[in-house]
Amino acid sequence: MPTSKIRIIIVDNHTILRAGLKLLINAEADMEVVGEATNGRQAVQKVSEVKPDVAIMDITMPGTNGIEAIEQVLKASRSTRVLVLTMHEDLTYVRSTLAAGAMGYIIKEAADTDLLSAIRTVHQGRMFVDKSLSTILINDLIRKPPRNSRQASTSKNFLSPREHDVLVLLARGFTNKEIADKIHVSIKSVESYRQRLGLKLGLHTRADFTRYAFGAGLLTPENFND
Repeated sequence: MPTSKIRIIIVDNHTILRAGLKLLINAEADMEVVGEATNGRQAVQKVSEVKPDVAIMDITMPGTNGIEAIEQVLKASRSTRVLVLTMHEDLTYVRSTLAAGAMGYIIKEAADTDLLSAIRTVHQGRMFVDKSLSTILINDLIRKPPRNSRQASTSKNFLSPREHDVLVLLARGFTNKEIADKIHVSIKSVESYRQRLGLKLGLHTRADFTRYAFGAGLLTPENFND
């Protein structure tokens, strides 16, 4: 039985770029473009209609706040993963989009093979940051102290080693099953650790875990995009 294809929508206001991406993606045996949009409003509507696996989105489109568009797309379809494809190499944009819930960030100048790899990685529920930015981003984040002293002390003093491992893996985008396989426990155990983390740290969504891990310096260049 053939594996189902990764269903993708492309959100960008440049017609030629969308056409080129569509040709590239549809040439892959495991991918297909199921929709297009030119701005955030259209993106939310299209995502609501087709529930794609991945939304490839620019963040600078006419009349659109890219960060708000990401958040609205994710509300429209909880199963959709957002991959930002942009010209911006400013780390502020990277941090903002990941905090908004995007699972990936790649520069338009990247190689086509990198984009295809990013799509597959994000579809698997793992984070992807353009290789030209990932090390710079994580070094920048881990050089900064946690946002508050509670965050730092909680990480060091109130989490068990296993809770720490689960937190980092959740922040990196692994599913409960993948985490269970990695740390050799049951899925129910991972769910219990996740509930405990939620109670201890006040975290609920995957974006919450990612933001917390960034702020507490728990992600490194070696474990972020691995």
